[in-house]
Amino acid sequence: MAGRTFTFTIDTEIAPSLIGDLLRYIIHYHLFPRPTSFVDVSLSYVDDVPALSFTILGLEKAWFIRVNILGTTPLKVEMTPSPGTPREAVEQVKDAIIVWVQSFEEVVRKTTLYFAWVEGEEIHPERGPQARQEAVGKLFSESMLLLFILFMFISFPIFWMFGGYAPIILIALQLVMVLFSDKIVARMGQWRITQENPHIHILQYHLPYNEYLLITRRYGPEVLLKIKEEIYERTLRVGKDVDRWTAREVLLKYGIGCAPENMVARKVDVYGLVKEVADRFGLPVPKIAVANIMVPNAAASGPSPSHGTVLITTGLLVQLEEDEILSVLAHEFSHLKGRDPLAMFAITAIEYLLRVYVLWPIAFLMPFFYYPLALGAVYFVAKFFEAKADLEAAMAVGEPRVLAEALRKIGFRRLQYERIPTYRLHAWLTWDPHPPLYFRIKRLEELETPIRVKHPLLRSAADCLKGFILAIT
Repeated sequence: MAGRTFTFTIDTEIAPSLIGDLLRYIIHYHLFPRPTSFVDVSLSYVDDVPALSFTILGLEKAWFIRVNILGTTPLKVEMTPSPGTPREAVEQVKDAIIVWVQSFEEVVRKTTLYFAWVEGEEIHPERGPQARQEAVGKLFSESMLLLFILFMFISFPIFWMFGGYAPIILIALQLVMVLFSDKIVARMGQWRITQENPHIHILQYHLPYNEYLLITRRYGPEVLLKIKEEIYERTLRVGKDVDRWTAREVLLKYGIGCAPENMVARKVDVYGLVKEVADRFGLPVPKIAVANIMVPNAAASGPSPSHGTVLITTGLLVQLEEDEILSVLAHEFSHLKGRDPLAMFAITAIEYLLRVYVLWPIAFLMPFFYYPLALGAVYFVAKFFEAKADLEAAMAVGEPRVLAEALRKIGFRRLQYERIPTYRLHAWLTWDPHPPLYFRIKRLEELETPIRVKHPLLRSAADCLKGFILAIT
């Protein structure tokens, strides 16, 4: 690896005017606190483009990596390792730089005003994490595993009320929920996206912390909604796209000083992205719902590809680039294509029937042994389906690394925990239907294109078992 320069880019949602602040953030919060590991730190400007350079020293200075970050959009990163630098160290440095960028973006999001619109649709305020909606979304998204698990725990009162008919009633209720899950998920979104009305318009205004606090305290959500409505009336209502200059005029009208260079205006063809993925899978375009929540998420649910709904949050559209959104949607389409909600319904129903009619003495006498083991087994099998969805998304789109980057962005905080070796085994054993992020990302990055896998679910099950064994050893 000596002398070879590795180059990669990092897409960022922040305005170009904040790139210099991003590089200074990296210096002050990540480089300067570790002076024995990061040396030769310098920040310079070339034609008004900021550039950060530094050297990372390995243990006992056995190796080093020279890093240059050019503050373009997207960021361009060059890493030149010295002779004897472990490849794993190069990968860890790349991951660390991406996490630094994501950490800064998270800081900026906390002081950013967001506005999102759909032409001709009702105007709704933006919301942060909503505990109730998030919980309901998890019930009906993807494999619907959480819903099935909850049915396990309500079986006792059902038995008390209906006696021997309880198992049939419970399974019938689960099946009804699966069959109507697409309609339930569709109602969770504020907006419907159609071929005639395909776009989401997004405006971001990055503010200094003190100014953001002043605006949000002085104006409140009612005034911000009026601002949003007036921007809509001056742009989308008259057939114009949302732009920074019109937004500036409206904000100034309400007494909010505005720097257009700190604004980002985007127009995302959501229907076009969903249709492209549907075409690649050979499936009909499902119903598309958008929840105006600034939490990055997407989900698909429904009993079959022809009766499915895709739910997307505006937070996902803000944080990811269009190729990354495409890959995330492909993951969700894999669940629709494979009828994964029905498959997980069958698995949990089999476990339930075994528990009621065969294993009831163990479940009754040793509940603290049986239930963790049974739930752990069900969740571990669910990981096979999530890994399968990653693999089929990579096969359909043909760019596995793009999905890997999307997962990095969405789950960078979790990745920091998973870097700890002792946490990696814990990540496999948690009651989460998804495999650990580090495993998913590494697996995607190691795929060679074109990807040819005859049985994606079997391959994914084998990969998960292998990853689990490696975490143990």
